[in-house]
Amino acid sequence: MAPITKDELEEMIVELEQHRGRATELITIYIPAGQNIYTVANQLEAEKGTAKNIKSTSTRKNVTDSLDKISRELKNYKKTPDNGLALFCGNISKVEGQSDLQVWQFEPPEEMKMRLYRCDKEFVLEPLKEMTEIKEIYGLVVMDRKEATIGVLEGKRIEVLHKMTSGVPSKVRAGGQSSQRFHRITEGLTKEFYKRIAEEVKNSFIDNPKLKGIIVGGPIPTKDEWVDGEYLITNLRTKIIGVIDIGDTDESGLKELVEKSKEILSKQEIIKEKKLLVNFFNHLGGNRDMTAYDYEPIKKALDNGAVETLILSKKLNKDQFKELKMLAENISSKIEVVSSDTEEGEQFWNITHGMGAILRFVVH
Repeated sequence: MAPITKDELEEMIVELEQHRGRATELITIYIPAGQNIYTVANQLEAEKGTAKNIKSTSTRKNVTDSLDKISRELKNYKKTPDNGLALFCGNISKVEGQSDLQVWQFEPPEEMKMRLYRCDKEFVLEPLKEMTEIKEIYGLVVMDRKEATIGVLEGKRIEVLHKMTSGVPSKVRAGGQSSQRFHRITEGLTKEFYKRIAEEVKNSFIDNPKLKGIIVGGPIPTKDEWVDGEYLITNLRTKIIGVIDIGDTDESGLKELVEKSKEILSKQEIIKEKKLLVNFFNHLGGNRDMTAYDYEPIKKALDNGAVETLILSKKLNKDQFKELKMLAENISSKIEVVSSDTEEGEQFWNITHGMGAILRFVVH
């Protein structure tokens, strides 16, 4: 069994969300990568004993029947799949007193790190939803002259990487010091602090291929001094996608920065999609023989192993979507999924009926 794709996972989540139990009788099991599957099977046997204590006759029957069904499914595995295993089982009948016992099982598209067994009125889906989120990361920098915090945004998770302080004295200067001399000292210390921040940002992100952009936050004019002063090396300076006014420069500042950057972050995905489709249209206009669109020409190109990049619209018929995607995977084509939320996405749908390809070679 191969891992399901992220698109298939999104469809699975939508399906599982539709089901509700009459009591806490829908079972969710997450088996993490590397977990001994026989250990899990033994634990489920123990859960059957616990289920016998459920007072409600119908709930007790539904839970024990589900556990029996899951145990039978687990016997088909000699070991836990590489990415782990997700299982969902329960009576999903909408008619009270009738049974419609269903089980879903699959290897997720990413490594499952969570171990879970739960009976509830609904399936536990949050760990799977996290897998469907965009996985590019964004560097976060919040700073003033006294303090800086460097973090990373991955999906919805914010992680603090470094906290720094400058040692720049407050504006109240020591007795006897002239105003100009004090100003020179503080400016010198501030510039050194800016250099240290830039160095830490470089160490944190320069070798990370997932870095999509850097967002900088802080009070006016500190953050602007740092960005405009070109303390950051060119490769990273060009990655700055937003400079935001915020007050805090600690962990709460990172959260505020992300909150105020939602529009910037959403635009990044739109920009990516637009670039992809503009590239396709350029190929279509300038080198027609190296492109294909609509079902029959694309299927022919896939059958001939000629597709370099397959582009599919989210609006596409699910059966065609799955078929073309599977054929593309078999020949190691790059697969891109686009929305129709942008002008380019709508144009793509109107011209190609939601499917287009850039080819490796001409198909006659």
